[in-house]
Amino acid sequence: MALQQRFLIIISLLTLHSALAQQHESAMGKPRTVVTTDGEVDDVDTFIRMLLYSNEFDVVGLVYSSSQWHYKGDGKGTRFTSEMANTAKRYGERTDLRWPGVTWMQEYISKYAQVYPNLIKHTQGYPTPDKLLSLVRVGNIDFEGEMRQDTEGSNFIKQLLLDNNSSPIYLQIWGGTNTVARALKSIEDQYKNTPEWSVIAQKVSDKAIIYAVLDQDATYQKYIVPNWPGIRVLYNADQFWSFAYKWPQVVPTELKSYLEGDWFAKNIRFGHGPLLEAYYLWGDGKTLPGDPEHWRSEMTEANKHGISQYSFISEGDSPAFFYLINVGLRSRENVAYGGWGGRMVQSPTNLRRWEDGKTVTDYNPYTQQQDAAYPQTRWIPALQHDFAARADWCVKPYKEANHPPRVKLNHAENLNVQPGQTLNLSGLATDPDGNAVQYHWWQYEEVDTYPGKVVINQSNQAKASFVVPTDAIAGQTIHLIMEVTDTGTPALTRYQRVVATVVARKN
Repeated sequence: MALQQRFLIIISLLTLHSALAQQHESAMGKPRTVVTTDGEVDDVDTFIRMLLYSNEFDVVGLVYSSSQWHYKGDGKGTRFTSEMANTAKRYGERTDLRWPGVTWMQEYISKYAQVYPNLIKHTQGYPTPDKLLSLVRVGNIDFEGEMRQDTEGSNFIKQLLLDNNSSPIYLQIWGGTNTVARALKSIEDQYKNTPEWSVIAQKVSDKAIIYAVLDQDATYQKYIVPNWPGIRVLYNADQFWSFAYKWPQVVPTELKSYLEGDWFAKNIRFGHGPLLEAYYLWGDGKTLPGDPEHWRSEMTEANKHGISQYSFISEGDSPAFFYLINVGLRSRENVAYGGWGGRMVQSPTNLRRWEDGKTVTDYNPYTQQQDAAYPQTRWIPALQHDFAARADWCVKPYKEANHPPRVKLNHAENLNVQPGQTLNLSGLATDPDGNAVQYHWWQYEEVDTYPGKVVINQSNQAKASFVVPTDAIAGQTIHLIMEVTDTGTPALTRYQRVVATVVARKN
């Protein structure tokens, strides 16, 4: 058999193995993830919340990186101008920019260590503080977009992408993509002109999944897109704003109470241990080391912007790990399904890229308009209640805190249906705290390929039903969400999703 044919067979087998591994990982295992961060104040707050959810996924790397907003400089006085137009205009030529250093993650892990003994009373799976500390690396930080040299961080990511574990690695990009780009470039440099290149390129492309919040340097567009077209990318450019600095302009009035000072003071900042005492909020008087532009800590600025003390600042990167939390919405199975990490659709020009944008909207019932941020905004109450419960886990004994209900379906999650058929839906929820639970079945219309609405009978019961519309066409889908909320404090919500696919009516 010719060498080229053997390689083609190997590539096909690797692709099949990767697909099967991803299916198994999605159904059974915790997703592996690497965080890359530039240390913006919203990265710090995201990091704090992420630590409270670190039992939900397998953190395999914590890497400092740079961005258009934060870089260290090379220590030689080299002057640098951003490739990003808005940053170049704002800052001009610089030797460094708002650099927060490379010890802050370790400092927050030490605070996590103080609440860790209480967290593990509430659920299994939290990584030990020592395990998290062992994962911290310094990546490419000298300048925005710097990817010319290998770093400890880029080599660490490279090793993960080349390891023998075929399960996907979700690369969270909280700053720039440059350290990930350098890891990929190093793999290319090592294997490009060798017989193994085709197999290695396919292996890495199958494993790496990038979740990026905006482009915060040019390395994704300039290097990753042309050189690694097979890597899957989830790109959040609009929906994250409901959890970022612009939330006062994006979140409807009816939901703003979950992000305002009274809520955060009561549920997060005070009385919940040292980790959450370190969470940054508007007007809290705390300065962010290395960032002279952290003016939101001043009450004069809060008053100027009409924002109450201790209000939410930003966690613009949190959707990247929200996406990995398995709450029953199945969005990790398909990001187009929508879930706590937002909803994206496949790019028409790059089938390995999923993105949000102005055309990816959900109906906002508060404004009665289609809204490009609402695929993320709609989950704010559930997300914030869940955050408050995790904050309680830091300090309260098990019996005094609330824990989410366990929800399952009594039938398959994927069902074939025929036009005119009555489909019976059934689920069951149990609550670990003995609280009563409330059921709510609803149709996620924006995700359906069937363009109309269905009427769900007994939508507030464990058992519900609906009639498949007679105008439904074979191949169309209808998404039904079973949402279960307990009656504890704070009330916690979990889900199950049924995807009903229309098949041709039998004669």
